[in-house]
Amino acid sequence: MHLILGGALFMPYWLVGTVVVGVLTGEGAMFTGSLGAQFGAYAVGLPLAAVTSLFPLTRPMSVAAARALCGIAGDPLAGNRLADGPARGRSAKARTAGWFTLHLGVGALISGATLALPPFAVTVMALPLSPSLQRSEPAAYWGLHRPWLQWAGLPAGLLMLLALAAVAAGAGALLAREAPRLLGPSPADRLAAAERRAAELAVRNRLARELHDSVGHALSAVTLQASAARRVLDSDVEFVREALAAIEETTRRTVGELDSVLGLLREGEDDGELPAPRLDALDALVRGAGRHVELTVTGALDRVPDAVSREAYRIVQEGLTNAARHAGGERVTARIALDDDELEITMENALPDRAPVARPGGGRGLRGVGERARLLGGTSEAGPLDEVWRLTVRLPLGPARAGGGR
Repeated sequence: MHLILGGALFMPYWLVGTVVVGVLTGEGAMFTGSLGAQFGAYAVGLPLAAVTSLFPLTRPMSVAAARALCGIAGDPLAGNRLADGPARGRSAKARTAGWFTLHLGVGALISGATLALPPFAVTVMALPLSPSLQRSEPAAYWGLHRPWLQWAGLPAGLLMLLALAAVAAGAGALLAREAPRLLGPSPADRLAAAERRAAELAVRNRLARELHDSVGHALSAVTLQASAARRVLDSDVEFVREALAAIEETTRRTVGELDSVLGLLREGEDDGELPAPRLDALDALVRGAGRHVELTVTGALDRVPDAVSREAYRIVQEGLTNAARHAGGERVTARIALDDDELEITMENALPDRAPVARPGGGRGLRGVGERARLLGGTSEAGPLDEVWRLTVRLPLGPARAGGGR
């Protein structure tokens, strides 16, 4: 089928070639039974096919046909797979032209032989069984009136059909072997595929970071509030009521954030802003964390750019999550100071009496804080200082400078 498709695609070029050959030879008829004229039209059509193969859609069309009819697949970054998209660069265009010309040229020969040879082979095989064929002018011209020659037509016709099948199979194998080399990805294609993979991985990491910060904080806050409420259930009803309200508010807010992030995953979006709360939602965040959290804000947070505000909210959220896991219910202080060109976030909590127990899959919180800070061109520092654990993050209010900070 792949070879027949090549022959069908070659037909317009062959028709143009017959016109050119007819003009050059002075023959008035467009079609002629001359084998030389037909091969002359074939020779004229091949360069025309090579020239038209430089159009951008040639490689996608050729790749789709070869992938479907030759069964070629593999790693998009390896050399044994067909490339996607138009050819980039001279080398890729030259290889595409070579493939297109090879496909159409071989397909035209096989298609022509498939149309002409089987009827001829069947006629030769029927020669000893048909007196009318034995008396025909072609039989007399070739001297086929001898009986032994007539009976030799049976194996000769069968060999012709077998030879045609073998040549077609060999031509198909040749095209399947050469397709990855001629239609495979160039260095530019591999670079573009690597960039696409990197972009997809960045989006996945960004979504994973959002889910980790949002859901992780919610679970930690809910666990802490529920644990505290259980301990004072019989002695401080008002605190239990506040804890249940904080649990309700935290879970409702987190469900909304989770729906938004999962909506992006379902829709397959790979660009745009993630739906995330900003610094103006810090009060609700602190209420959900419990009474032991103290927040101090210096400066007007409404003038913080949206991108910085979103990341700052997540940083505070992650800081509260870490404090809830390791501070043992001790007081946590969070200070947000805003000056003309920088937003500083400082969070402190008492050091735990013993080393925290490692959790499967844990340890990504501070790494995520550092990534968020670097994306905005800021810095982050975390570690013990004067018997407290301190997290300090500085974020510039200007444009993000990816790669800055530490």
